[in-house]
Amino acid sequence: MAVAQSTEARWLLLIHQVPPKPDYFRVKVWRRLQRLGAVAIKNSVYVLPRNEQTYEDFEWVMREIIQGGGDASICEARFVEGLSDQQVEALFNAARDADYAQLAEDVRGLFDSLPAGKELSDQRRRDVEAQLARHNRRFAEVTAIDFLGASGRDTVDGLLASIDQRLQSSRAGEQPIRSADVRGSTWVTRHGVHIDRIASAWLIRRFIDPAATFKFVAAKGYRPEPGELRFDMFEAEYTHEGERCTFEVLLARFHLTDAALRPIAEIVHDIDLKDEKFDRPERAGIERLIAGIAMGHKDDERRLAQGTAVFDGLYEYFRRKK
Repeated sequence: MAVAQSTEARWLLLIHQVPPKPDYFRVKVWRRLQRLGAVAIKNSVYVLPRNEQTYEDFEWVMREIIQGGGDASICEARFVEGLSDQQVEALFNAARDADYAQLAEDVRGLFDSLPAGKELSDQRRRDVEAQLARHNRRFAEVTAIDFLGASGRDTVDGLLASIDQRLQSSRAGEQPIRSADVRGSTWVTRHGVHIDRIASAWLIRRFIDPAATFKFVAAKGYRPEPGELRFDMFEAEYTHEGERCTFEVLLARFHLTDAALRPIAEIVHDIDLKDEKFDRPERAGIERLIAGIAMGHKDDERRLAQGTAVFDGLYEYFRRKK
């Protein structure tokens, strides 16, 4: 009995011809295709998995080629004879594993330069954080075009997480605080909670103080009462330190090393500090979600309730995602 095969096109092909001159134009097109994650299956024939985003990406390249005097077509395709789907998948995985291998070599060099338990000077810490941010940006770029989950991703992700943990544990004079020491506290912050305060409140109640209650006060002039701890406000016990947002400070001070919290911290950092240090692809979506919550609810408790659902889902995603 013949085995039924899907007739749905799984791939997109860009078939193009670039004029021989000027030389830089051919290189420009090649570099653009590399950034998109496309792989060559023949001379001047590139392939991407078929979806709306990759179709739009190929459209822009096709337009650029035609404007430069060349010719290009986009085809939906499925492989019937000759090249198989498995072979095309192997091409994608080989390309991304090469990217991951180069990145792993660079990241491992940084990791090896940080002996466990050794304190760092402020200047050395800034240098390491700047290098780590560059590696994180490159990692995000590669994962964005890792369409099929190449095996090298886990190695780089683990190395980045290990560097982050070593940075946290090497902070001079910064001993971890036990959750038991703050359990049942009233946590005070400013009215009008937004990204860092919403995320920090979620972190406090889920990982630091499950019995926490929250109090919202004016930004200036508040004097804490016994049993209260302030966060993300002036003279607070837990607030921004250097280039770290409050969420990152809480992670470090309470020595929270759950790997799923690291990407959340990077998202919160970029939204709150607006410095694109980590440039995570999830940033824009989370930023709009939190902005929508703030627009829809003036009450801070409602904002926390809505934000908790967002961060619960985000945490579950990163916890399960390789």
